[in-house]
Amino acid sequence: MQLSGQVIGLIEDDPVMGESLVQSFELEGCHVDWWKSKNEARLGLRSSNANLVICDLRLPDGNGDDLFIDLAGSKNLPPFLFVTAYGDIDRAVAVMRAGAADFVTKPFDMGAFIERASALIRRRPPAGPAGALGVSGAMRSIEATLHLICDAVSPVLLTGETGVGKEVCARFLHAISARSKEPFIAVNCAAIPSDVIERELFGYRGGSGQSFHHGFAERTRGGILFLDEIAELALPLQAKLLRLVEAREYNRVGGEQLLQFKGRIVCSTNRGLAARMAQQQFRTDLYYRINVVTVDVPPLHMRPDDIPWLIEHFLGQFARADQATPRGVSTLTLDAALEHAWPGNVRELRNRVERAVALTRTEWIMPADFFPDRLKPLPTGAPVFATLSQARDDAEKRQIERALKETGGLILDAAHLLGVSRTTLWDKMRRLGVTAAEH
Repeated sequence: MQLSGQVIGLIEDDPVMGESLVQSFELEGCHVDWWKSKNEARLGLRSSNANLVICDLRLPDGNGDDLFIDLAGSKNLPPFLFVTAYGDIDRAVAVMRAGAADFVTKPFDMGAFIERASALIRRRPPAGPAGALGVSGAMRSIEATLHLICDAVSPVLLTGETGVGKEVCARFLHAISARSKEPFIAVNCAAIPSDVIERELFGYRGGSGQSFHHGFAERTRGGILFLDEIAELALPLQAKLLRLVEAREYNRVGGEQLLQFKGRIVCSTNRGLAARMAQQQFRTDLYYRINVVTVDVPPLHMRPDDIPWLIEHFLGQFARADQATPRGVSTLTLDAALEHAWPGNVRELRNRVERAVALTRTEWIMPADFFPDRLKPLPTGAPVFATLSQARDDAEKRQIERALKETGGLILDAAHLLGVSRTTLWDKMRRLGVTAAEH
């Protein structure tokens, strides 16, 4: 197997062994994320897209097998290949029984070791093109899940706030599946009047008695029927939908012929179905039939890594060949975007980029272009621009505050995230007035 482009996570405190493994895998075309302690690896694995983790059993701040057991319940955990001394074989066998992929004993032949690593990566289900839905850990995890279930028949339930990208996920599932050449039919259950949606969903006999109107279910053929905002369906229609999901059959309204449904049901909701069931507004039996596989799409403010990626994506989408368009967003605009709460999620971000591309006539999109609703008159005599030093300090302060928030106020962990020493971080915090206790 060609290892080029694969990401290897290495947990090894021995500098000689670590350098040897890094060089060997980089020669194979891999990218290696190297962590030298258990705690450093725990933090690093949150953002790493590792296809395989190579881990020493003995680490300076704990044991590698304890780290694996702690992480074993994590979603889409990459396979672990343990490296151990001869005297630790019993522990290596025990961690394999707990779910680790393999282990090798020191010393080992590097060529044979790389072959074993290659075989473990080959056995792992492919995650597909990285970053099709986003670059954050949450969206990469969702992308990997969708790849795993793309060719199943089971219904899928997508949950999350309005505007997070549930339909984007549904269309991605369709695009990577064997059903991609069949139709993708999207139905907004909240937008169609209740006295019309049954006829539109299942079809109906025409006025002449001989012709038929083909409904969404029939037009889906072998593709995907996406029912957006499923919680808004009236109870009587929920009963008829249950039959479609369970028995995969239905009748047109006013028709007698029994039709077979050959597609796949994908539903979405931005409302808690459990609460709707408690209020007897949503059928429990239907809930358990559409809830075979649930994918929860987090709000944009919980995945800030996706914000710069989405901005670039939409900039490319809205760039026009017939007029000059901005090269990108300024760093000040990006900082403002990262601080914004994004109540409208990805949909709001898309709208802001589209408006900025259409109206901005400068080379870079500035904060006033991206957030015109925040414009305030300048006080008399106020400088138009902050100095470079002030802008740099403001940016560093925001990044330190984000790191402290991510690590729960732990200085050492925040320093690792920021790529500086603990002493450097302390000095910057004192100078910028940042207090760890506030985070």
